[in-house]
Amino acid sequence: MHTILSLVLAGLFALSCYAEAGAQNAKKPPVRLLKHTTSQPYTVQTVSVKVGCFPPKLRSILAHIAAKTGRRPMVTSGLRHSGRAHSQHRHCNAADIRVPGLSEQTIVAAAQTAPGVGGIGRYCNGIVHVDIGPKRRWRHC
Repeated sequence: MHTILSLVLAGLFALSCYAEAGAQNAKKPPVRLLKHTTSQPYTVQTVSVKVGCFPPKLRSILAHIAAKTGRRPMVTSGLRHSGRAHSQHRHCNAADIRVPGLSEQTIVAAAQTAPGVGGIGRYCNGIVHVDIGPKRRWRHC
């Protein structure tokens, strides 16, 4: 008698779980997959890094660096409103990048061969600045 009661309770529990799962699935909207996905030639360090405004010329520089090094650059800073008044970052024309596993010298060498590159800056923490402004080079240590 105890075994039959256990089986009945287990069956009722299974039915209630099945009914609850069906109700949850009925509430969910269908998932729509994108037909065309684009892969960016770079990654971002955090979701707060603003890169959506990068012009095609800057994206092509980052793609060039990725192609030359075989690794996607990680953007650590894009558009920002603070800093120097003449900063290319204020116009979304600059990116501070690092490429994990590569030296800043290797990144700079790849950036120097990118068509349309303007400024290239080096910082002593492994971050490299690239922009589409006037041609110039600097090193801040």
